[in-house]
Amino acid sequence: MNKFDIAYFIAIIFVVLIIQDFWAGQGHVKTIPFSEFRALVEKNAVTDVVIGPTTITGAYKGAGDKGSGDKAAANGASKPQEQHFTTIRVDPGIADELQKRGIVYRGETPPGFLSSLLSWILPTALFVLAWMFLLRPMASGGQGGLMGIGRSRAKVYSEENVKATFADVAGVDEAKQELSEVIGFLRDPETYGRLGARIPKGVLLVGPPGTGKTLLARAVAGEAHVPFFSITGSEFVEMFVGVGAARVRDMFAQARQQAPAILFIDELDSLGRARGIDLPGAGHDEKEQTLNQLLAEMDGFDPSAGIIVLAATNRPEILDPALLRAGRFDRQVLVDRPDRKGRIEILNVHLHKIRTAPDLDVEAVAGLTPGFTGADLANLVNEAAVFATRRGAEATTLEDFTQAFERVVAGIEKKSRVLSPHERETVAHHEMGHALVAMSLPGTDPVQKVSIIPRGIAALGYTLQRPIEDRFLANRSELMNRMAALLGGRAAEDLIYSDVSTGAADDLQRATDIARSMVVRFGMAPELGQVAYEPETGSFLVGQTPVWRPKAYGDGTAEAIDEAVRKLIDQAFAIAREILECNQALLEGSAKVLLAHETLGPADLEHLKKDLKSASMAGRQTQPALNAVSVS
Repeated sequence: MNKFDIAYFIAIIFVVLIIQDFWAGQGHVKTIPFSEFRALVEKNAVTDVVIGPTTITGAYKGAGDKGSGDKAAANGASKPQEQHFTTIRVDPGIADELQKRGIVYRGETPPGFLSSLLSWILPTALFVLAWMFLLRPMASGGQGGLMGIGRSRAKVYSEENVKATFADVAGVDEAKQELSEVIGFLRDPETYGRLGARIPKGVLLVGPPGTGKTLLARAVAGEAHVPFFSITGSEFVEMFVGVGAARVRDMFAQARQQAPAILFIDELDSLGRARGIDLPGAGHDEKEQTLNQLLAEMDGFDPSAGIIVLAATNRPEILDPALLRAGRFDRQVLVDRPDRKGRIEILNVHLHKIRTAPDLDVEAVAGLTPGFTGADLANLVNEAAVFATRRGAEATTLEDFTQAFERVVAGIEKKSRVLSPHERETVAHHEMGHALVAMSLPGTDPVQKVSIIPRGIAALGYTLQRPIEDRFLANRSELMNRMAALLGGRAAEDLIYSDVSTGAADDLQRATDIARSMVVRFGMAPELGQVAYEPETGSFLVGQTPVWRPKAYGDGTAEAIDEAVRKLIDQAFAIAREILECNQALLEGSAKVLLAHETLGPADLEHLKKDLKSASMAGRQTQPALNAVSVS
C-alpha cells in the first residue's frame, strides 16, 4: 500500500467517526438535567434505570409526539410514549439543597466520542507533523542533519551544470596543457591507455591566491563532460571526532556511483596539513583521522574507475609528505601569476563584460600591472568601469584604468586629511627624494607619478614606480640601487632638515628585507661567504610569517649577519644622500613645484629627468666618487 492509499484510508476512518458521533447526537436519547430526573422519579414516571459511575441512563413515560398522537386517536386510545434519557449525576447533598430552593441543576456533560478521540489523535498528529518537517530531515542525513552529520557536504554539479571551459581560463597555457591529458583520459580512456599508461589519481594545483585554480578545475570538468564534486578542506572537520573521516568515505562513495567524475578539494592545506608540524609529538586527533582516511581512499580506489582527485592550495610547503608521494597526487601543476602575454589574454576576457573606448590600448594596461593575478585584473577592470561611470563617460578609457590602478595599489585619495604646512613640505621633499634617486640610478623601475595627496590608511604621499617588463632575476647592483631608491626619502629629510621623521617606516622595512635576503639567502655578503643561512620559505602568500625553524648557525654568525645587513643599508643610504647632495637645488625646486601642483605626471617627470641628467654630469665632474658609489 503506497502513501496515497494510506492517506485515503485514514480520511475515510475520520469521516465515519464524525458521522457516527453526529448520529449519536441526533438519536432518541435525550439529555435531561438531574433536577428533572429527580422530578420524574417523584412522579413515578421512570420505568428503567441504569446507574453508572457518573451518569444515569434509562427510560421514562412521556406524552407522545403529534404524529403518534394522531395515530393513537385513530385507534381510539392514547398511550404515553416511552422515551430514553441520560443525565449526569450530582452529589446527593448538593442536589437536596438545590431541590429545596427550586433551582434547576445539572451535571457537567462528559465529552463525546469524537472529542475523546481528538484528545489523543490531535497530539499524535502534531508529533507526526513535527517528525516529518523537522526531525526526519535530520535523521535522513540532510545538510546539517544531526543523524547525517557524517554525510559528505560536497556540492555536486552534473555535467550539464558545469558551464566553464578552457575558453574562460586565460594566462595559464602551461597548466591547461598539463590538464588536457587528464581530460583525454576521462573522455577516451582506451585510446590514452593503449600503451599501458594509467590515469593520474590526483592532480594538485599550486599557486598564489587569485590565479584561477578553482576556475581551472571547473573548466576541466566542463571540458571532460563529467560530474563535478566540489568541497573545501575545512568542511570535513567538525567538533565531533570521526566526522571528517566519515565524510571522506561518503564523498568517495558518491563519486564512485557517478564515475567517471572529478572530485575537487579546495584549500587542501586546511585538511592535509603535515602531522606534527606545529609541535613535535603533538597532534589533533580529528584532523589526523580525516587526513589518514583521505590517504587510504586515494591509495585504495581503482584508477580505471574514472575518478580523478583535483586539489588546490597556496601553501604547498605545509602539506603532509604522504599526500605528495607518487600514487596519490601524481602530478603537481603550477598556476602562477601571468606574464605580460597572459595578462593581455586575461584582460581581453574581462573587457568583453564592460564598454570600452575603441582606442583602448590593452597592452598599455597590461604594462601597468606586472605581478597582478587574474583576480586582481578582474578587480582592476571593474574599478575602471566604476571610475568611468562616476564621471559620466560613455566608455572606459586608459585614464580610467590608470585611476583604478592607483586606487588598487595605493588606496583611495584622502583629500579631507589636512596636513600642516611643515608636514606638507616634509612629505614633498621625502617623495621627491625617492623620485630623484630612482631616476638617477640604472636598473631601477621608471618613476611614473609623484603625489603628496594622502591615500589609504597611512600613506601621506607616494612615488609610483612600475617595471616596464617582467623580471625574474636581479643582480647585486640592482638590489643596491633598489634599496637606495627606497632610502631616498629618508636621505632627503636628513639633507634638508638635518632631522628625520616617521614617514620612512615602510621604506626602512622594505629595504631591510632586501638587505637581509641578500645576506642570508643570496650569499651577497663577501664577509660571510657563498652560504645560504636561511632556506626559501616556499610560500605563495605575501607577507606570511615563515614557519619557525631552529637556527642553523651560531651566535657569532648571527652577529655577523646583523652587521652585514646594517652595512648594506648604510651603503645604500650613502648612495642616496650623495645623489641628493649633488642635486640639492633641483630637489628643493621640484619640491616647491610638487607643493603647488600636489601631483607630478609623466610629462613633468620627463623634464625633471633631463635637468637631473645635466646636474648629475656636473656633479660627476666635481665629485668623481659619486660614479664609483652609484655603480656598486
